[in-house]
Amino acid sequence: MNKELKRVSIVVLLMFLALFGSSTVIQVLTADSLRADGRNSRTLYASYSAERGPILVDGQPIAESVPTDDEFKFQRTYTDGPLFAPATGYFTLNQGNTGIEGSLNDYLSGTSNSQFLDQVNALLTGQNPKGAAVELTLDRDIQQAAWDALGDLQGAVIAINPKTGAILAMVSKPTFDPNTLAGHDTDQVIAAYDQLLADPAGPLFNRTLAGNLNPPGSTFKLVVAAAALDSGQYTADSQFPNPPQLQLPQSDSVIINSGGDDCGGAPTVSISDAIRLSCNIPFAELGQAIGTRAILAQAMKFGFNSSVSVPLESTPSVYPRALDEPQTMLSAFGQSSVRASPLQMAMVSMAIANGGTLMKPNLVESITAPNLTVLQSLEPSVYGQAMSRETAAAITQMMVGSVSNGAASNARIDGVDVAGKTGTAENGEGDPYTLWFTGFAPANDPQVVVAVVVENGAGLGQSSYGNAIAAPIAKKVLEAVLFR
Repeated sequence: MNKELKRVSIVVLLMFLALFGSSTVIQVLTADSLRADGRNSRTLYASYSAERGPILVDGQPIAESVPTDDEFKFQRTYTDGPLFAPATGYFTLNQGNTGIEGSLNDYLSGTSNSQFLDQVNALLTGQNPKGAAVELTLDRDIQQAAWDALGDLQGAVIAINPKTGAILAMVSKPTFDPNTLAGHDTDQVIAAYDQLLADPAGPLFNRTLAGNLNPPGSTFKLVVAAAALDSGQYTADSQFPNPPQLQLPQSDSVIINSGGDDCGGAPTVSISDAIRLSCNIPFAELGQAIGTRAILAQAMKFGFNSSVSVPLESTPSVYPRALDEPQTMLSAFGQSSVRASPLQMAMVSMAIANGGTLMKPNLVESITAPNLTVLQSLEPSVYGQAMSRETAAAITQMMVGSVSNGAASNARIDGVDVAGKTGTAENGEGDPYTLWFTGFAPANDPQVVVAVVVENGAGLGQSSYGNAIAAPIAKKVLEAVLFR
C-alpha cells in the first residue's frame, strides 16, 4: 500500500510540476508573443475598449481613436488615409493589423512592458488606459511631393536622410484607404478587405520595402562598382572592352547596351564612364572579372539577403548565393535573379552619400506615453560599413557625371550637384520594363537620398526607360527637400 501511495504521489507531483512549468511558460516567457498574436480575441477587444494612441506626422495625428456609442467604445480613423497607408497600415477588428499599427501595437494599445505602471495606475484609479503616441519621421510636405510626383503610376518612392536613417517619405501606389477597414461592421470590413486582396495590382503591398520585388537593372551597377573599387584591383579609370554586343560564355544569349551601340563610341570604356553612360557590356565583363562571390559579399554589406526592420519588416532583397558565369555577368547590371526593393536601393545610395557608412533606416521619431514620458526616441545607429570613404567618393563623382552629362540627365537641378543612377530592367520577353532611379543631393553634403521604382513600364511597355520616367519623379522629391 505504501508503495502504491508513493507511486501516486510521484505521479501527482510530476503533474503539478508540469502544470507549474506550462503556466510559467505561458504567463512569463511567452506572454508578450501571445498578447501580440492577432488571433488573441481577448487582447483585440481590450485594445478597442482602450483609447489607442495616435500616430503623428509633424505633431499632427494621421491615425487616432475617436469615441463611439457601440460596445467597442473607440474606432480608428485616418486622416489622408491613402497618402499615409504604407506607413500606418491598418487596424481592424478581424483582419489583423499591418504597418505601424501592427509593428508597434503594444505601445499604441498601452500594453507594452514599459507602460506597466500606467496600466497599474489605470486599474487603481478606475480610469481607462490610454496608448502611447507614435511620432513618425515622415515629413508631410515631402510625402505629398512624392505622392504627387508618382501620380497614377504603379510603383513606389522612398526618401531618407542618409546621415540619420530617418525616412522622410514613403509612398506606394496603388494604395488603399485604411478607414474602409477600421469600421465595426464585420461584414463590411471583410468585403472591403476581400476586394483589396483580390485586386491584381496589390494595393495592400507596401512597395517601398515589401511585396513582389523587381530586378534593379542598372542601379545595381553601383554595387558592382563598389565591389571592384574596394578590392583595390580597379580604379574609376580601369578600362574594359566596349563592343556593341557580347555573347555570354556557355550560352547562345547575346547582351547589348541600351540603344544597341558601343556605348560612347570608343573601343574601351572606363568604369566611371560605364556608370555615367550606363553601359551593360563593360559591367558584364567587370562582373565576370571580379566574380559572383565578390559581388555577393558587397551586396550583403548593403543589406541584400537580409530583412530590415524600420520597424516595418522588409522583404529581403536578393542576390543569389550561387550563380554560374553567364548568370554572374547578367547580374552585374541588375538582371538574372537579382531582386530589390526601393528601400534596398536607397540603402545603397545612403552608404555612398555617407562616406561608406550605412545608417539603419528608421520610420519612428519617438514614442511618448500619455503622461508625456518619452518611452523611445530616434537614436541614429550604424547598419554597417559598406565600403571605404575613398570608394564612396569615387562612386559619388561617377553618379554626379551620370546626372550632369550622362544617362540620368532628367534628374538635374539648377545650381545643385545631384548624384544619381537610373535603371531600366527587363522582366521577360515581351513584358514591360521596370524603371528605376536612386541618388542623392547635394552631392557634396547630402541631405536626402531618394529611390524610385515604376512598374509595368509606366504603361508604355518596353518603350520607356528610367531616365524618362523615374528620374523626373526623383527630381521633384529632391527639390521638395532642398527648396522648402
